[in-house]
Amino acid sequence: MNIAIVGAGAMGGLFGARLALNGQKVSFIEVAPATIAAISDNGLAFSDDSGTHTVRVPVGRADSFAEPFDLIVFFTKSLHTQSAVRSISHLVGQNTWALSVQNGLGNAEIISEVIPSERIIVGMTNLPADLKSAGVVHSHGEGYVRIWTMSGKERPEVSRVAEIFSAAGLNCSADPQVRAAIWEKVAFNAALNSVCAVIGCTVGTAGSTEQGRALAMRIAAETVSVAQALQIPARMAKVEEALLDAFRMHVNHKPSMLQDIEAGRQTEIDFINGAVAEQARGCGVSVPTVTALYELVKMKQDAVLNRK
Repeated sequence: MNIAIVGAGAMGGLFGARLALNGQKVSFIEVAPATIAAISDNGLAFSDDSGTHTVRVPVGRADSFAEPFDLIVFFTKSLHTQSAVRSISHLVGQNTWALSVQNGLGNAEIISEVIPSERIIVGMTNLPADLKSAGVVHSHGEGYVRIWTMSGKERPEVSRVAEIFSAAGLNCSADPQVRAAIWEKVAFNAALNSVCAVIGCTVGTAGSTEQGRALAMRIAAETVSVAQALQIPARMAKVEEALLDAFRMHVNHKPSMLQDIEAGRQTEIDFINGAVAEQARGCGVSVPTVTALYELVKMKQDAVLNRK
């Protein structure tokens, strides 16, 4: 399969490397000059539990490529999805499919501006990946990928993608209930990302007090209540288990939203807590904690950006 990976960061690097190592035809579409230069000159340095690998595949901006791809996988941050999908419009053929396993809500709808919704796959992943430097990705530990069509209809192309991903060690399955998994991850991220970004602390610090744990659980519960109001069977027990595990096992981890604040970058808060609050208004569900954390992160983000 001829696959384009849009965004050669941690997750894009993980997926691209494993697919390429398993014999798929992979290209990276990237905008950061340092990343393009690093992968062009040295290949993608990829380390996982099986060892260290150097993956050499084409890399460049979207206008560096001309022929349509079979599958375009989006790994940009949500706030860059619109510019990314517009940049690759010339690479979309009549049989091109798109896949988003990005964080947050609303990415598939943005992608559908260019690629028909009946050829969009949505999903989530909890595979671990860290970007050590431009073109250097580490992934140690286990996880999985769940995918299904945006339309909700069964399509053989989804099963084929799942088989190709699993053969590459990405542990992927076609799951008709993927929307529940997506919302459970949104609930997890809405809790940990927003709390850590506002307080300026690691996951372990957020979970070290009763108040921090209770706040995270309250945000998660409000988010799950919105999913359930939308007839999506998200499970609070699943989110609570993931949060408690993070508090125990990822003590020193800084969530991406905190990393963005510290680096003076715009965060994905609009696509996580903000999107949950918007969906809640639409279905008449009260989410005061989610909304408060959304507003606090927005205030902190604006203050950081204004200082730049």
